[in-house]
Amino acid sequence: MTEISVLGDHTDWQNDFEQRLRASHTAAGIGVAAAERMLEGVRGGIGDWTVAEITDAGVRVGYVAVVVADEKGAPTGRIGDLHIDALHAGRGHERAARDWAEGWCVERGAGRLDIRLTEPAGGLFDDYGVRGQLRARRVSSPPEPVEGVTARPMTPAEYPEWLVSEKAAYVGDIFRAGALSPEEAVLKSDRDFAELIPEGLATPDNTFLVIEAAGEPIGTGWLRHGYLPGVTYGYSLYVQERHRGKGYGRAAMSAGEQATLAAGDSTLMFTVWGGNEVAMNLYTRAGYRVVEERRSLALPRSAA
Repeated sequence: MTEISVLGDHTDWQNDFEQRLRASHTAAGIGVAAAERMLEGVRGGIGDWTVAEITDAGVRVGYVAVVVADEKGAPTGRIGDLHIDALHAGRGHERAARDWAEGWCVERGAGRLDIRLTEPAGGLFDDYGVRGQLRARRVSSPPEPVEGVTARPMTPAEYPEWLVSEKAAYVGDIFRAGALSPEEAVLKSDRDFAELIPEGLATPDNTFLVIEAAGEPIGTGWLRHGYLPGVTYGYSLYVQERHRGKGYGRAAMSAGEQATLAAGDSTLMFTVWGGNEVAMNLYTRAGYRVVEERRSLALPRSAA
């Protein structure tokens, strides 16, 4: 029988959690230094988590960690960790821990529950909506060029139109993922772009590309180098709608990989918003692994 008990001392759990997180990130192609940097960001927020030990007949089989925090004036729950040791997996402990976490958050007034998955969950959270994925791939050698497709630096004349289009697309991604209202998404877009590229094309460590086929622009790319040690972050690789379905999506990825290597990085990373299955499928075919997947569920859970 599954029993769940809140721990007073989190030391053993934290050591286990950090080891698992580090292993999952490096397995996805993130270098050791970059994985440690990502871990630092997580480590800074776990002090408020409530951590419980999952046991069966007195034997520890895993952990579950939860927190409820204010988000825009509304209590929002989060499952920070839910892990069952491989030896005890598939015996119902996962579902019991999930139900306990949901109930714990409901008791504290949470209207939504978020989770960040960093390892396979066996379908346990399939009814949670996907809000976004962080994907990455280690680029060990220059990609094969796509015949007839080239990439060149964006010009100052092309930048203003690109910026308007990119901000609008970002708003749509945020709203489609169910993260924010349209008005909140616009404010976030304005704020994020002003912070990320304050000097436009001249912002250091950023590459802005125009992708062409037979001399005609078919798409654009925006990458930030040194986002993490050895990691380039692809904020956008875009192919115009009328040119989709012709293999240019992979060509855009190749242009991003080439820019990554040229900048001295060895891993290319992207965020894919929930609802964008086309991009998710493209990244899967191109060998980009899921580093993290964020999902959410409205609380209380509707009666089935």
